[in-house]
Amino acid sequence: MTTFRSIAYVTLGRCIFALGILFTPQAVWATAWQATAGEQTTDEGIQALAYLANELWVHVGDSITWTFPTPEIHTVTFLKQDTTPQQVRPPRPGVPGGGCPGTTPDGSSFDGSTCLTSPELVDGQTYTVSFPKAGNFKLVCLVHNNMTGAVHVLASSEPLPHDQTFYDDQARKEQTQLLADGAGLKGQGIATAQQSSADAVTVGIGEIVATGGGSHTVSVMRFLRDTIVVRVGDTVEWTNLDPVTPHTVTFGAEPAGPPQPPSGGVTVDIDGARHAVITPSSASVHSGFLQAAFQDRVPLPQTPLGTTRFRVTFTTPGTFNYICVLHDELGMIGRVIVH
Repeated sequence: MTTFRSIAYVTLGRCIFALGILFTPQAVWATAWQATAGEQTTDEGIQALAYLANELWVHVGDSITWTFPTPEIHTVTFLKQDTTPQQVRPPRPGVPGGGCPGTTPDGSSFDGSTCLTSPELVDGQTYTVSFPKAGNFKLVCLVHNNMTGAVHVLASSEPLPHDQTFYDDQARKEQTQLLADGAGLKGQGIATAQQSSADAVTVGIGEIVATGGGSHTVSVMRFLRDTIVVRVGDTVEWTNLDPVTPHTVTFGAEPAGPPQPPSGGVTVDIDGARHAVITPSSASVHSGFLQAAFQDRVPLPQTPLGTTRFRVTFTTPGTFNYICVLHDELGMIGRVIVH
């Protein structure tokens, strides 16, 4: 009897232990999600200014790591959420005048109560954010106004609608479509310049694409046509056709400071276009930013017209090379040959 009772007790104990394991709440493991900030063509001339995928659903405690594969700079930024008044968007990470006093270390957490922003990252760098609190959070790039997204953080008891494979597939499709759109825009930019004048150049072209979680922008970082032949006394006109991305037309030495203002001697024509005259081939002439006005929004004041055109009159023969100081590292360079 003693042996039988011992075996019975051991068996009962094992059953209770097994039931305890079965019914004890199990630890919930955080998931590390992956996304991308930006994409490009192999020649870097077409840039997808986009979070891919730009809308993700995750659980409380999860993290997202964004990879920055291009030389075009981007940020991962979450401003304070649901505040009154709304937090002022900083001009760049760490620049005074905005709601983020500085950058936030990689691996930080965001719960909506304070601003979080990465530095300006490029060329395969990564940035990870964890989410300790449920909520719906807007994601923005401080460098590109229409590069936005959303992160929906759900309680761990809620089911997620998608997995990483879905987001990877969605990112590939969005990337392919954006870069294909850019290729079409490139042809449109060349055609627009040719239709406008024999002496016209398009200074980049782009489009904004709406998504369920925000917006993408695709920008062609090229002068279209990048080489133009004119005669002495002719005036070449450059026009920026991109809805948001600024560019410059810069001959000679690059500006020492911020490239926003034009160089000395640049005048303004009656229609608002900037105008310069170049005599020697070594002249340093800079257009300043050529950029469309931001879209009007109710109930904010009307925005003035943007400065999108720059004209240069060439008074001597020669070959005049120029660049966009913001995107020359992407290959945005041009040449005017004057006979």
